[in-house]
Amino acid sequence: MLIKALLLGILAGFAIWDGRVFGQHMFDRPIVTGPIVGLILGDVHTGIVMGASLELVMMGIVGIGAATPPDVVAGGILSTAFAIMSGLSMDAAVALSLPIATLAQSVGILDRTINTTFLHWADKAAEEGNPDKVARAMWYGAFLFFFSEFIVVFLGVLLGSGTIASFINALPPFIISGLRVASGMLPALGIAILMQLIFDKANAAYLFVGFILTAVLGVSTVATAIVGAIIAYVIYQTSMNHKKEMDAIMAVMNSNSNDDLGGEL
Repeated sequence: MLIKALLLGILAGFAIWDGRVFGQHMFDRPIVTGPIVGLILGDVHTGIVMGASLELVMMGIVGIGAATPPDVVAGGILSTAFAIMSGLSMDAAVALSLPIATLAQSVGILDRTINTTFLHWADKAAEEGNPDKVARAMWYGAFLFFFSEFIVVFLGVLLGSGTIASFINALPPFIISGLRVASGMLPALGIAILMQLIFDKANAAYLFVGFILTAVLGVSTVATAIVGAIIAYVIYQTSMNHKKEMDAIMAVMNSNSNDDLGGEL
């Protein structure tokens, strides 16, 4: 059990590095980690099924702006491990994945808070013109993510699903309520920060069109996305036609200019 817990912890540590150290390869997604967990625990079939099921649940969980989303790495790996090791049904394990991911989210917030210290170290090293110190500060933050994710999964596998579920149920209601409120506010904050960067007055009207479609008229997000794609296609075609017209006008003007110059010569 100890060896398996160590291997799953190492897997979680490398998975949390995806998008942080060596680029984004989707190694952190449950559809990838699930089969690997199954391979480590000797039940690849359950790992594949759990990975696919969890991906359907968590495919919409992404980090937007400064928001800290639920931890899909810990949630995916632990729920798959519980389904294989603890005799949980797949339905129960999938249902347990989101509470685990939300609980691990708190660890991710703590990591990001501590990483601000390393960020200041990197800024100071950059001012001093010392790239080695900058690199070390960045790696300190990366290893913090690795270590914290390793600990969460390692202890989760050792303690078992029953202990984790009991711990979640034992939390006071005000803490659960606070986490729920914070989880709802952080994505809104992230979207607001993102909009502050990309908001364009020329295209502001389309934002309100989307708001009216979804909030007032009750149109689904899929239908709204289709409407947005149609509008984008029409704008693209209009701009391309305008560009062709301008190119034709410029070609005619250049031709006339050359003819007038030839006449003068």
